[in-house]
Amino acid sequence: MSSRKSSLNTVSKNNSPAKAGLFNTHNSMRTLLLFLCLYTLTTSAQPTATFSAADQPAAPDYSQEKFWSALPFRKDAADVIPPDEQWISDSLKEVDVFYIYPTIYEKGKTWNANLANKRLNKRIDKLPVRFQAGVFNASCRVYAPRYRQGNINCYYDSINGPKGLDFAYQDVAKAFLYYLDHYNHGRPIIIASHSQGSNHSWRLLREFFDGKPLAKQLVCAYAVGMGVDTTWYKVLRPCSNANETGCYITWSSFRVGYDPGKDILRNPMCVNPITWHRDTIPAPASESLGSIFLKIRRHRWEHAASAQVHQDYLWVKTRLPFVRSWNVLHLVDYNLFWYDIRKNVADRIHAYLKK
Repeated sequence: MSSRKSSLNTVSKNNSPAKAGLFNTHNSMRTLLLFLCLYTLTTSAQPTATFSAADQPAAPDYSQEKFWSALPFRKDAADVIPPDEQWISDSLKEVDVFYIYPTIYEKGKTWNANLANKRLNKRIDKLPVRFQAGVFNASCRVYAPRYRQGNINCYYDSINGPKGLDFAYQDVAKAFLYYLDHYNHGRPIIIASHSQGSNHSWRLLREFFDGKPLAKQLVCAYAVGMGVDTTWYKVLRPCSNANETGCYITWSSFRVGYDPGKDILRNPMCVNPITWHRDTIPAPASESLGSIFLKIRRHRWEHAASAQVHQDYLWVKTRLPFVRSWNVLHLVDYNLFWYDIRKNVADRIHAYLKK
């Protein structure tokens, strides 16, 4: 767990744009500050009590729409699209995406988040759901459950942390079961996630898909920003090209030349999200379709990032402002390759439906 703390500290201490006084000179810094709050960039308040399931906030009822950050056929944060695109009706989309968001909960008395916390819910909607779940909205109906995510300190505390993460997963599994029973109706599925969300999706894939009948409905899984234990799976394998289906995709982004050391973000099955291969051949920025940073509706950063698989993580060079000097690019794993992911989702769906 200390490796996770090391990565977060690298972001907060060495890569913070606040040190350059940028927040005082640009109006857009308010948006950047919100974006940075995707993860803990300041000292977080660790829960003081020993974990107890009975002490955690009330459970969600997934029959109520308020316990979903995103659902099809309603307006929500996952519906934002770039200015050069037109909205495609959910009635025309043949595939669902079940999206699990990353850690946003960094301060609180309980190990797991309170779903009645309106401020936290707003941050979840404005940041990961908009920027990550939204990448799928051109091709998929988007389902994003609210869940009692583990406090960021779950990654620092080897005693209470695993209990908090397991508790969070129970909500995710419950939401997925509700989705299967009430929404899916046999439709093809994409699993998508980031960071803590990927911790949960790795487990979800093992328990619901690996060697199970539901595997037939799996288009693929984009489980980004968290290492995978390959021994978990008997059948499920990483995707090897841009059109393979029934497999999983993962990567963790770091600045070119930076070695994160022993870190749980490192991923032995890392893919290059420009080429969608796992070889070590560099992909220049000219081959990337483009990035999204602070404003999906305003600006497309064309050819803004190059990528190369190095050992078991992704080396990236980007011209995106502020983050281009960071060593740990965990915050922008999706943003760096936003348009590449968007096209790849469509390509894999096309390949799946042709079977």
